[in-house]
Amino acid sequence: MSISPAFAAFGEHAPGFQQPWMAMVQQLAAASALDPKTEELAYLAVLAASGMESGLPFHVTMAVKAGATREEVVSALLVGLPAVGQRVVSSLPAALAALDAAGA
Repeated sequence: MSISPAFAAFGEHAPGFQQPWMAMVQQLAAASALDPKTEELAYLAVLAASGMESGLPFHVTMAVKAGATREEVVSALLVGLPAVGQRVVSSLPAALAALDAAGA
């Protein structure tokens, strides 16, 4: 499972920013009432709706490791279709490739 080149550059060139960012992310995850699979599926929906495709491979892999099926991942990506429109469809190629790589 690999992180995006952008996030890798963030850690390499700005560790003073990345480390507190990751601490905040971990604290938010710990505060969440959602189980890990639901959390990842919801996060995939947000990534797709916001057009942040670079994070999809990592989070698709995390969702699959948390027990998400291929159908659940695709449904999560498309849940924003009524609200934000076709923008979410552009997330499918990266997500499907990550699903294939994860064997899901």
